Amino acid sequence: MSAHRTHQGRIFWGLMLIILGVLFLLDQLGEIDFGEIVSIYWPVIFIVIGLSILIGSGFHGAGSGLFFILFGAFFLLMRLEILHHSLWHYWPVFIIAAGLWILLRPALEKGGTPAEKKTLEGAVTADDLSVSAVFSGLKRRIESPAFKGGKAEVVLGSLDLDLTGAGLAGDEAILYLSAVLGSIVVRVPREWQVVIEGSPILGDIEDKRRPAAPAENKVTLRVKGSAVLGSIEF
Repeated sequence: MSAHRTHQGRIFWGLMLIILGVLFLLDQLGEIDFGEIVSIYWPVIFIVIGLSILIGSGFHGAGSGLFFILFGAFFLLMRLEILHHSLWHYWPVFIIAAGLWILLRPALEKGGTPAEKKTLEGAVTADDLSVSAVFSGLKRRIESPAFKGGKAEVVLGSLDLDLTGAGLAGDEAILYLSAVLGSIVVRVPREWQVVIEGSPILGDIEDKRRPAAPAENKVTLRVKGSAVLGSIEF
């Protein structure tokens, strides 16, 4: 699974670079006008970012990825004149939609428990993590003895996640992380092995911990993350 997900991200961005290189080459040969193409198809950049977020997170916690895709698709259809230009006046609908998503998401989440939703800081005993920080900073300390993993999403915000007091339910747990113009810092017990599978875009996904002795690695936390102009750090 790990190698498959890593290859997906490598293939995706490899193809993007090839396409970009071909366009530059054709522009240099006088076959196309690259500037004109960019002026028309610039919204594709947001669609690509959204797809990268979805692929990097294994299609979990897809809110920010879908937002980028819909945002880019709307403006692309406008540039191609598929949508009527009068719809341009309704672009603030995206801002309203983002606001509704921030307000309603806690009620729609199935993974979080009432105890988890009531606190922004302090200990949380829930076995599954489900948290989002949008235009805000959050701190969570998980003290569940049977932590199963979960997902966390940050957009223009920050998340400090402390797992040093937690234990895993089995030999392995999966944590899906997404940071868009924000940062996620995760602290885990020294004896945990952390396996990171990520797809940073002008961002960083890094494990700065001092490696533990092989004999200490009894459980594994598998992290599937995406960082777009943001960072995920252990």
